[in-house]
Amino acid sequence: MYRNEERMRQRRKAREVALKVLYELDVLNIDVREAIELFWSNFDAPEEAKTFSSLLIEGTWHNKKEIDKLISSCSEHWSLERMSRVDKNILRMAVYELIHCQDIPPKVTLNEAIDLGKTYGSENSGAFINGVLDAIHLKICKENGREKAGEITESSES
Repeated sequence: MYRNEERMRQRRKAREVALKVLYELDVLNIDVREAIELFWSNFDAPEEAKTFSSLLIEGTWHNKKEIDKLISSCSEHWSLERMSRVDKNILRMAVYELIHCQDIPPKVTLNEAIDLGKTYGSENSGAFINGVLDAIHLKICKENGREKAGEITESSES
């Protein structure tokens, strides 16, 4: 059990790092590898967190067009330009996980994104992220011919 709890902590840390670097990439015009190296030249973490954060950052950034299109299609009355950079990058990272990280249960991805929104976003970020990701998850499930895997809650189960 301890190993699983430690892994969850490392993944949570990796998601926080990924959010910070994705935010930086959204603001500055720099190469994704350069941004990752810049971050890790100033901070340290266990190798597992570094590896997972790099996967999230590079995967999210390299699939940004596809991800943004999906977010736009599921965010009623909210264009990407209207979203805060924090919320937008949390959504991007979570969508990347939902599509490309099959080893992570969708409920975990969604709860982690909601928690990041509550921590780093505005007072409404958690609910906003929950609503958009719930719609995206439903759309992904329908497109893949699956039923939605359980209801999403705002509790954290990473």
